[in-house]
Amino acid sequence: MSDICVTCGLPKDLCVCETIAKESQTIVVKTIKKKFGKKYTVIHGMNSTEIDLKDLAKKLKAKFACGGTAKDGIVELQGDHLRQIKAELVALGFAPDTIEINERR
Repeated sequence: MSDICVTCGLPKDLCVCETIAKESQTIVVKTIKKKFGKKYTVIHGMNSTEIDLKDLAKKLKAKFACGGTAKDGIVELQGDHLRQIKAELVALGFAPDTIEINERR
């Protein structure tokens, strides 16, 4: 027997809680400069209790072939990925109208 999700009442295999959470999040993406002038793409605004940030970071790092981390409700990717990040987040199930790209040049 599979476990039952306490939120939606469906089996864990069919649980839709993360899908619903992805559609209701307001995500802000921006770039920052850190030590030695290195650029990082920072994704924040996601609820870490509803969305598996480590899994999201792993998928984004594999897609963009870069390093990164997920900590304190923030996903950091090494490099400037502002042009491609929105399309990839939409492909991962996030709603396109909830993704805000802050371009500071």
